Amino acid sequence: MKSAHPRRKLKAVLAASLIATSATLTVACAPVVEERGYIFDAKDLKQVHPGDSREQIRQLLGTPSTVSTVRGEAWYYISSKFETYAFYAPEEVDRKVAAIYFDKSGVVDDVAYYGLEDGRVINFVDRKTPTRGKEMTVLEQLFSNIGRYNNAGASKPQPGN
Repeated sequence: MKSAHPRRKLKAVLAASLIATSATLTVACAPVVEERGYIFDAKDLKQVHPGDSREQIRQLLGTPSTVSTVRGEAWYYISSKFETYAFYAPEEVDRKVAAIYFDKSGVVDDVAYYGLEDGRVINFVDRKTPTRGKEMTVLEQLFSNIGRYNNAGASKPQPGN
């Protein structure tokens, strides 16, 4: 029996390694998707109607993500989707918020739905200390003292005069 030509074997090995490398790189570049918060079920949210009590909403949807007591009471069910590529910081790509507003007697007054486009990013911890006044460049700092000198020594009387 005659063996295959060495060049054909080399081409086959190179082709197989190229395919394996391409597949590995493609999988490595895929984002890691992470869901955080309340997982929405459309059929449950459709069952929320004005006039329902707080207890009915709690049994249907569970405990809210957060509660507001400004101008009445509102319960918020919040869900976010984040994607992470390789070593980069996670990026929020989707957000859903179901807001259930209650009146003074504790029944549903209104239901609203918000998305990522309705929100605004607020940085609670800035990690920067604000400075007041003019910020000087490096050159301004270097040349700002030219012409300034301490004249205090010149005004003292000399001993013996």
